[in-house]
Amino acid sequence: MKKDIKTPVAEKQPITLEKHGDIRTDDYFWMRLTDEQKNAKEKDEQTQKVYNYLNAENAYYNEMTVETKEFQEQLFQEMKGRIKEDDESVPYKKNGYFYITRFEKGQQYPIYSRKKGNLSTEEEIMFDVNDEAEGHEYFQLGGLGISPNNKLTTFAVDTVSRRQYTIQIKNLENGKIHADKIENTTGGSVWANDNKTIYYTKQDPQTLRSSKIYKHILGTDASEDILVFEEKDETFGTFVTKTKSKKYIVIGSYNTVSTEYQVLEADNPEGEFRMIQPRERNLEYDIAHYGNHFYIKTNKDGATNFKLMRTPENKTSKENWIDVIPHREDTLFEDFSIFKDYLVLEERNEGLNKIRIKRWDNSEDYYLPFDEETYSAGVYANPEFDTDVIRYSYNSMTTPSSVIDFNMKDQSKEIKKEQEVLGGKFNKENYVSERIWVPTRDGKKVALSIVHHKDTKVGNSTPILQYAYGSYGYTVNDGFSTTRLSLLDRGFIFALAHIRGSQYLGRDWYEDGKMLNKKNTFNDFVDCSKYLIENNYTSPEHLYAMGGSAGGLLMGAIINMNSELYNGIIAAVPFVDVISTMLDDSIPLTTGEYDEWGNPNDKEYYDYIKSYSPYDQVEVKEYPNMLITTGLHDSQVQYWEPAKWIAKLRDVKTDNNMLFLHTNMDAGHGGASGRFDALKETAEEYTFLLMLESKLDK
Repeated sequence: MKKDIKTPVAEKQPITLEKHGDIRTDDYFWMRLTDEQKNAKEKDEQTQKVYNYLNAENAYYNEMTVETKEFQEQLFQEMKGRIKEDDESVPYKKNGYFYITRFEKGQQYPIYSRKKGNLSTEEEIMFDVNDEAEGHEYFQLGGLGISPNNKLTTFAVDTVSRRQYTIQIKNLENGKIHADKIENTTGGSVWANDNKTIYYTKQDPQTLRSSKIYKHILGTDASEDILVFEEKDETFGTFVTKTKSKKYIVIGSYNTVSTEYQVLEADNPEGEFRMIQPRERNLEYDIAHYGNHFYIKTNKDGATNFKLMRTPENKTSKENWIDVIPHREDTLFEDFSIFKDYLVLEERNEGLNKIRIKRWDNSEDYYLPFDEETYSAGVYANPEFDTDVIRYSYNSMTTPSSVIDFNMKDQSKEIKKEQEVLGGKFNKENYVSERIWVPTRDGKKVALSIVHHKDTKVGNSTPILQYAYGSYGYTVNDGFSTTRLSLLDRGFIFALAHIRGSQYLGRDWYEDGKMLNKKNTFNDFVDCSKYLIENNYTSPEHLYAMGGSAGGLLMGAIINMNSELYNGIIAAVPFVDVISTMLDDSIPLTTGEYDEWGNPNDKEYYDYIKSYSPYDQVEVKEYPNMLITTGLHDSQVQYWEPAKWIAKLRDVKTDNNMLFLHTNMDAGHGGASGRFDALKETAEEYTFLLMLESKLDK
C-alpha cells in the first residue's frame, strides 16, 4: 500500500445545534446541499466545496487501493461468469397473455415481452430497457401497468436515482408513446376498467412523502388531473392499487403503526371512494376482495402476530369483522393469497417460512413440506384467480433458487426453473450451512445462520463476514447468493444474524428492537460476534461486519460500542446522523419514521436516540478498517450523513487503519442500475475484505 498519499481533511465550519437545553456542535453541517444546489448548472461556492470533498475522498480511495484494481476486475469477472447472461424469467399468465422478463448476453438491462394465448406464439417486445437507457448514467424503468383491454401500458422512468418517476403511456399495438407525461410520482399507477382512467401517487417534491392520489384521463394534460385524495397527516404516506378480483380501486394510507383503506368500484371511476375502516393508532390492517367479502389481515384485538378476518362488502367497519384464521402466539401471519377454491397463507414459525394451503370449504388444510434446517420460501404474486396452481420460490444458503408450480388439487409440483450457476465449479454438496442459537445478555436467543465451504477449517484464524439489518420489521431470509461464493471459496464464513428489529421470531421480535428498545438490535449483533469469537469460530483479527442503510446505522453503533471485536467494517449508505435527521422534517422519510425511531422533539426520545446515534457518539479511540459507500442522489439516507461521519472519524480516531468513503456521483440508495454495474459494487466490497485478510497473512 502507498503511504505517501495525502488523506483528505474536511474543513471545519462549526455550528451550534440546541434542543431541550442540550447543545451539540456540528463541524460538518456545511456538507448538506439542497436538490436545487446539486441540480444547478452553475455550482455555487458551497456546492463546489462539497463536490471537491467528495471527489477528494473518491480519489483517495482509488489511489490507496490502486494495487487491488486488477484483482477487483478479476473478482467481477468471476461473479459475472456465474450468471447466465441470456437468462429469462418463468412466464406468468395474466388476462390472456404470458409475460416474460429476459436478458441478452452482454446487456445490462432487461427486455420486457409478452405472448398472447400460449408460449408458442410470436414474442411481442414491450420494452428493451437497454435501448431506453442509452445516454444515461443511471436508468430505472418500472411501474408497468397493462390496461384491462391489454392494448396500453403505463411505465415509469427515473434517470436520477432519487425515486422520483415520470409516468408515460405506451400503445402496445403500434408501439407509440402517448403525449401524456406525469412527473414527480412514485412510479406505480392503476387503470380503472374503462381503459382510459389512471390513478397514481404524487410525492411532495422536497420530502418525497407520497401524499396525493390523482386521477388522469388518457389524452389530457397532466395539469388537468383531478386530486382524488390528499394525505394531510405528515406521518402517513399513501398509495393506490387494485384488488386481484379487479372489482375495486384501493387507496391506502399507512404509517409504522396504523393503516387505512378506501375503495371505489373500478367500473365507476366517476364515483366516490368509501372508507373500509377509519384509521386508529396501533390498528393495522390489509385487505383483499373475494366474492361478497373483504378479507382482512389485522392486529385487531391484540393479535400481535396478526390474524385473518373477513367482513361483508357493504359492512366494512371493524365491529363487523369476524375471525377466519385466529391469532397464534407462536406464528407470525405474514401474507395471504386468494384463489377461487383456495386460501394460501404465508406464515413464519421459529424463524422459518411456512406456506399453508386451505380450501374454502375446509376439506383440506396442509403445509408444503420443506426439509432443510434453514431456507427461504415465498409465494409469487399469482395474478390468476381461477386456478389450482400456485407459484412459489425456494432456496437456501446452499441451494440455488427454484421457481416451482404447485398444484393445490393433486399436490403435485413442477420445477419451472432452477437458478443456473455457471463456471463449472459450483456443487451444492461442497457447502454446508447451519443455524446456531446464540444466548444474549438479556436471556434471549438470536438465530445465527452460517454457511461456508465444506473444506474451510473453522478456528480462530477463520475469516467471518457477519451481516444483519435489524429494523422496520424487515427479515433477511437465509437465501442463496452466487456472488457470495467468491468469499466462501476463499475460506470465508458468512454469518447472517437474525437480530431484534426484524420479525424473524414474530412481531414481538420487532417491537423489542425499535423505539426505546433500539439498543437491543446493537447488543444482539455484538453478542453474536462475541459468541463466534468465544466459541473459536474466529477471532477479532478475522471478524468483519457489514450492513446497509439502517444496517449501516447498526455498523456505526457496534463500532462505537465494541470496535475491538472487528478487523473491518463495510457500511453501505449508512443512516448515521440519526438525531439531526430525525429533527429535520424537511428531509425525505423523517416524519413517517417517528414510530420506528421515536420523535426527538420529545426529550425522552431525543436523549435515547442521541445515546446511540453513530455520528454523535464518535469518540477518540481506535476504530476498525472501514469502507463506507453512498450515492450523491440518495433519497433515503442523504449522502451528507456518511460524508460527515467519515470526516469526524478521520479527525478523532487514533489508529492507522484504513478509512475510505466511496460516493457514487451518479446513483442513489440502491446503487448502480445496470446488473453488471451492481456486480462491480459487490466486487469492490469483497475486494476490501479480502485485501484486509491478505494483509494478515503476510
